[in-house]
Amino acid sequence: MFNTNLVEFMTGRVNGNFRPGADGSHILTLPELIGIGPGGIGGNFGSMKGHTSLSESLMTNLRKNGPKMVAGVVVIPMIANVATKLLRKPVILPANRLLKSTGLDVKLG
Repeated sequence: MFNTNLVEFMTGRVNGNFRPGADGSHILTLPELIGIGPGGIGGNFGSMKGHTSLSESLMTNLRKNGPKMVAGVVVIPMIANVATKLLRKPVILPANRLLKSTGLDVKLG
């Protein structure tokens, strides 16, 4: 929703530069939201055509990045669950037996 990754969001460094509020309304960072930078509190949302508020910027980013977010939150865990079930007998159980025989208290899957 903020059109950036977690590290960039937390630090405010986008593409190696610290310019909160001056990088356009489609990239939102925590320093920008708390008022660091030229945009003041709430960021600089009027710099891109048609964006005048935080909610408009968030909705634009959600429309743009929504399918990737759904894939990350819904589809990937489903695939991991199916893969675990399919690989349990041929891979995971033998690996657990090997780990147990070494004395390590570790279990896969």
